[in-house]
Amino acid sequence: MNTNFDLLVIGGGITGAGIALDAATRGMEVALVEMQDFSAGTSSRSTKLVHGGLRYLKQFEVKMVAEVGKEREVVYENGPHVTTPEWMLLPLHQGGTFGKFSTNIGLRVYDFLAGVKKSERRKMLSKDETLTKEPLIKKDGLKGGGYYVEYRTDDSRLTVEVMKKAVDNGATAINYTKVENFLYDQNGKVEGVEVRNLISDTIYPIYATSIVNATGPWVDTLRTIDGSKKGKTLQLTKGVHLVIDQSVFPLKQAVYFDTADGRMVFAIPRDGKTYVGTTDTFYSDDPIHPSMSKEDREYILGAIKFMFPSVSISAEDVESSWAGVRPLILEGGKDPSEISRKDEIWESDSKLITIAGGKLTGYRKMAETVVNLVANRLQENTGKTYKKCRTKSLPISGGDVGGSKGFSSYIKDIVSMGIDAGLSREDAEKIAKLYGSNAPIIYECAKNLTRKNEKLSPVLLARIHYAMEYEFAMTPTDVLLRRTGMLLFNIDKVNEVKEAVIEYMAAYYIWSEERRNALAAELEEEIHKATVPFED
Repeated sequence: MNTNFDLLVIGGGITGAGIALDAATRGMEVALVEMQDFSAGTSSRSTKLVHGGLRYLKQFEVKMVAEVGKEREVVYENGPHVTTPEWMLLPLHQGGTFGKFSTNIGLRVYDFLAGVKKSERRKMLSKDETLTKEPLIKKDGLKGGGYYVEYRTDDSRLTVEVMKKAVDNGATAINYTKVENFLYDQNGKVEGVEVRNLISDTIYPIYATSIVNATGPWVDTLRTIDGSKKGKTLQLTKGVHLVIDQSVFPLKQAVYFDTADGRMVFAIPRDGKTYVGTTDTFYSDDPIHPSMSKEDREYILGAIKFMFPSVSISAEDVESSWAGVRPLILEGGKDPSEISRKDEIWESDSKLITIAGGKLTGYRKMAETVVNLVANRLQENTGKTYKKCRTKSLPISGGDVGGSKGFSSYIKDIVSMGIDAGLSREDAEKIAKLYGSNAPIIYECAKNLTRKNEKLSPVLLARIHYAMEYEFAMTPTDVLLRRTGMLLFNIDKVNEVKEAVIEYMAAYYIWSEERRNALAAELEEEIHKATVPFED
């Protein structure tokens, strides 16, 4: 492997992936390392929305709402297979956080700032219209509702698709590789890193003219290693989500609602489930293993009871959950929900560039800003010049489907390929919707693998094989949690197939008994964390 690059990105979440893609498409030699799996930190633990931050209007963060709001459609158009419009209902109650007049004005301003297209502009609903959209909403004190579009995404798959596109454009991306030390030249400027491959336990150097710290919750850890943790620092906050079966919580409409204490929470139907979140509390423990506390669970169950009083839900109805850590920039004296989600770039005396804060939705613009800085630094150091940002209209991996307008036609055109590969029409359509222009590769996998494993369905077997062959998946947890989302939204199926998945991956990677057992234990720990995150 080449160990000399123009740019090294540390961190394989959505921010790092976006930087790698932007830089690679400008012609830079790019490497990226991630100590866990790609997206394993914050980028697989969000509310799974590419949203414009409506609530930030209340904090007068107009510039952020305008920029991030416009980016929603860019993210959607470049990858309609991982992001899709979702009409959101904002119920308005007497004494609630949002009044009818202020909401009407706020949503109108939101539409204007975010450049929302005509077909997706806000509507104001009467009480009856609001209840028609979602009959489970609390009727007492209901005055009406706001109705506007957000975008639902699979955050982990979005990250992986961006990473794949970066690799397609020449970037080198390696997961399970941890930076242990920085390397400096005689002037004390950072010129490389020493990394440890956590699978082979080998240590080697990587050199780069410019190095970016895009490690999310770990940016201060790396700044400490660099001796540059001064001035502004991070404040971590934790967000938790619960997943409940639709048979218990039959929500038919995504709802953004205020709780008894004035915070805002989402309830979103997805794949036969309803997920609800998020909490927002300060967090100071290990960012690798955030988990739901009893208080987190009770808070969300209380929020559901407050807004959907006819729904009877107990702790036993929670099928799974996830917790994530947000890396926000410390603002003294503010509650977690009040801290800005804006991003900032810091450059140390050693020339280490750090990107901190920000939102999933704004990843592409954040990357553009960082790579503009890197391009300037490279020009100063080497005299090379680079192209301007090209990612605004660049489809991510799987996104070559003719944009949002062409996606439906694309699906119709390729479903026959899946049927020819032995899949049912329903399965062929599902694969096309999930993988976009990469679907033909999964169809081919299904065709070639169907007779090789009787314990796994052709579709699941093809998805597992594709995840290993094309999507950097190294462990059963990578596949079942991050590449397929099954551990969050189909936990019963995970328990049914986990042994067969481990068996298939062990044969593919030729694992030792010791590694097989370690990865099986890791998967069990993730299942336990999602289903029994704490002991009552």
